[in-house]
Amino acid sequence: MSDGDRGAGPSARSKRADARRNQETLLDAAASVFIASGVEAPVRDIAAKAGVGVGTIYRHFPTRADLIIAVYRHQVEACAEAGPALLASSATPHAALGQWINLFVDFLVTKHGLAAVLRSDNAGFDTLHSYFIDRLLPVCTQLLDAAADAGEIRSDLKALELMRGVGNLCIGAEHDPSYDARRLVALLIAGLRQPH
Repeated sequence: MSDGDRGAGPSARSKRADARRNQETLLDAAASVFIASGVEAPVRDIAAKAGVGVGTIYRHFPTRADLIIAVYRHQVEACAEAGPALLASSATPHAALGQWINLFVDFLVTKHGLAAVLRSDNAGFDTLHSYFIDRLLPVCTQLLDAAADAGEIRSDLKALELMRGVGNLCIGAEHDPSYDARRLVALLIAGLRQPH
């Protein structure tokens, strides 16, 4: 037992687990509000969606920038963790890739709402793009490699190319409600298939 674990009995561990769940609920609520209303949405709207008081949000995230960075990181982590889980549970690697790309599209649509803020002077935003690439590129590579190894897709596509292509297809979704990025991305993923 390490020094950090002394005195951290079941009660302390369950409090940490509860705190982590509460923070995840808060970040999910913030992401949802950001998608619907933009990153300048009132904090009271986020608090209401999360079922907490405004003070709780400010206690965890003293500034809006802190909240935006936390939401962004939370979404990157969820997307990163989904890749291996989908690969393990899907019928085929190509199916896992398609499901993961749908999650990636959800993330990108949310991220576009953050674009103006991410270009601001806040130093905390500078590291987010690298974090995004460092966490998601290996996951996309793993999914592409598994589908290529299974003979389902062509093997000459790099993960960064695919992620950029998907990102470019998502750009139009922000300002045009009739633009269906998901449909175009599905066509792109279908086009990766090996001819039989």
